[in-house]
Amino acid sequence: MGLSEKVGEVLGARIEARLEEDVRKLTLPQHIAFIMDGNRRFAWSKAMNTQTGHRKGKQVLKNVMDWVLELGIEYMTVYALSTENLSSRTKKELKGLYDLYVEGLNEIAEDSKIHENGVKVQIIGHRELLPKRVIDAIENAEKVTENYDDFTFTVCLAYGGREEIVRAIRQLAKDHADGNLALEDIDETAVSKRLWTSHMPDPDLVIRTSGEERISNFLLWQSAYSELYFSDVFWPSFSRRDFLKAVNDYQLRRRRFGE
Repeated sequence: MGLSEKVGEVLGARIEARLEEDVRKLTLPQHIAFIMDGNRRFAWSKAMNTQTGHRKGKQVLKNVMDWVLELGIEYMTVYALSTENLSSRTKKELKGLYDLYVEGLNEIAEDSKIHENGVKVQIIGHRELLPKRVIDAIENAEKVTENYDDFTFTVCLAYGGREEIVRAIRQLAKDHADGNLALEDIDETAVSKRLWTSHMPDPDLVIRTSGEERISNFLLWQSAYSELYFSDVFWPSFSRRDFLKAVNDYQLRRRRFGE
């Protein structure tokens, strides 16, 4: 490592330490959601195969979980696979992703940090569209963490925000038709109770990587008043400093909730 690189590393460490100090002084978000975008473009930019990009992204997800736990943020939700991805990705790429999901969920089920920190793991989405081996891994991770309630880690798999809302509307219609829900009782609370996230607070902060500035059918109802943060780096390059910058940016905003 050359002198300039060493100086850059030292300065970077100081900046990160100062950022963390600032972040810990201010009010932290209760719930952060991540749109983990850019695995494929990261791989292509490095002349790697797509699967390598996804694998590097998996490692970053593990790192981010550690950073969230270190700050004591209670809820973390990630967008791992959309319903659109099921038809737009090749069978080969999907197989590779499914392999990573099974591997990652099994690792989570055995991770001492998950158990020491009381992390409840849950997967939301149309799991019936996923291969049995993925469903088995999901059920195992959920079962071994079902009694925890200190932190909640939610993975959105085969998930779409519009589909979630349609599902809630169908349930509302059925409950009304069955005589269990009066028309005048259908309000925002009634809708929220029928979403997959009914037992969770809405995300305070939604972070998307890769430079894209849209939410891509992710938590459409829940993110109505979320603060949005767009990072230019691809997900596999998302660093602790990037994470702290996003949290600090959120802390310096004045949330208006539609005022």
